[in-house]
Amino acid sequence: MNIKSLRRARPAALVLAFVAASTVALVSCGDDSNSSGSSSQTPTPDKASFSGMTPSALKSAASSAVTSARARASAAASSASAAASSFEASVSAEVARASKDAQNELKNVTGQGNAMSEVAMTGKPRAQTGGLLAVLVTITNKTDKKASYAVQVDFLDSSGKVVETRYVGAENLAPGAKAQPVAISTKPPEPVLTPNLAKAQRY
Repeated sequence: MNIKSLRRARPAALVLAFVAASTVALVSCGDDSNSSGSSSQTPTPDKASFSGMTPSALKSAASSAVTSARARASAAASSASAAASSFEASVSAEVARASKDAQNELKNVTGQGNAMSEVAMTGKPRAQTGGLLAVLVTITNKTDKKASYAVQVDFLDSSGKVVETRYVGAENLAPGAKAQPVAISTKPPEPVLTPNLAKAQRY
């Protein structure tokens, strides 16, 4: 080999050496990366911080919610019943005595009586009566003398049949004075009944 051939071969050898060194460096980097990657492990969740619920816990929670809802419904029903009893008791003392007197007075009355024009009725909101059907009976003495009154209120079903009858009254009303006894139905809220002024007698 002559000197010119050696001079042409040296640059080619240097290029090959550089390429070989670069390849070794790249392989080395790849190995380091793979090595560190293979040594790491996926972290295991800390069960103590797990906030989910197991199926059995979900079932227990659902059962507890149902029990709680039933308890609230029962308490609401008891409360409504207590409210109804309380309302009825608050007016029963007022109307009990007058009711018996009014019933006795109306026994011998024919027709609707002589005081229908002096009596009016207004339904009371069930929210105020504990769910009971109650009617405020307004009696006004339109005469110029003291007078007593007996009133019969019938509660009718949808066919017009009398399901229940209540009696209220007022005694010794002065001329122009008013009394407002309450007629209360003791029947359940369903079926809905309609109050009807059946008789009103002044005596």
